[in-house]
Amino acid sequence: MLAVLFTQGLLLASGSARAAQAAAPVEPIRFGILPIGSAAESLEQWRPLLDDLRKQLGHPVTTVSVGSYAGLSDAIGGQRVDVAFLSGKLAVEAVTHQHMQVFAQFVRNDGVNGNVAMLVVRSDSPIRHLDDLLATPRHGWRYARSEHLSVTGYTAPEAYVFAPRGLNSDTFFASVRVGDHQSNLLAVVNREVDVASSNNPDMDLFRRNFPREAAQLRVIWRSRLIPSGVLVIRDGMPESLRRKLTAFLLAYGKAPGETGERQRERLARVPDLGGFAAETNHVLQPFVDMQYTLLRQQAEQGRWVSPQARQARLAQIEDNYRRTLKLLEPR
Repeated sequence: MLAVLFTQGLLLASGSARAAQAAAPVEPIRFGILPIGSAAESLEQWRPLLDDLRKQLGHPVTTVSVGSYAGLSDAIGGQRVDVAFLSGKLAVEAVTHQHMQVFAQFVRNDGVNGNVAMLVVRSDSPIRHLDDLLATPRHGWRYARSEHLSVTGYTAPEAYVFAPRGLNSDTFFASVRVGDHQSNLLAVVNREVDVASSNNPDMDLFRRNFPREAAQLRVIWRSRLIPSGVLVIRDGMPESLRRKLTAFLLAYGKAPGETGERQRERLARVPDLGGFAAETNHVLQPFVDMQYTLLRQQAEQGRWVSPQARQARLAQIEDNYRRTLKLLEPR
């Protein structure tokens, strides 16, 4: 009798364990979205594509939509993101310090793998050209830029315009306002600032959202081509799920017929996005090089207590650069 009861107890326990296991919720794939425009706008742009991803994988997908680059970086560092769309500087941080790997790069709808940073003024501004902006330091010009983590909104103008001339935008301008690209462009239109940093995807989005206001803007500087943003994926994601997710996104928009047409329409909701191309961490080297150049320029032109202090800083920059390049090598 005791043996029967014991056997029945084991069967009940086994059945309960299976039921609990079956009832356990499946952990969703958490997709982080770099804000283009507002966080809500970016979420709406990506939602149809992510709905297709969920259906294809048969796996729940949730979004981590934040209002700032720093907020997304914090979410990745806190392991609250599994896959993310990132610009170069954020991606370097994610790969070198936050256990992520690049698996794809954005391809623009015109086929170009890159964007262009810009400096923008009002069309009726006395600043007609870049030389007009730079000719009179501390003239009183007011500047609107993005966070330090933004490549086109901060690093590129700093590295290509200000630092080579021994300038720092934070001290060159009478005032500096930090915000997202869309609000910064509106600030130029509304004469709240004199010049703003931007890029071509955000300018295109601004033209769609505010065509009348966009007609009042003029670009006075464009950078060289900067590699497009990338998709990164968390180390440790189950390999089978990782393979399915990667294959789906790399093929998205390339199918023939009505399916491909519908997918391309959904891709087009994200400014300038035409699809994804397979990539590795190595694609991030141009961003590492840009940051290295900027830091060297700032160190060489800065004020130091001694030549030895300057040399120590330059040696540190060189060492960090080499270490970062090493971390971008294939694992």
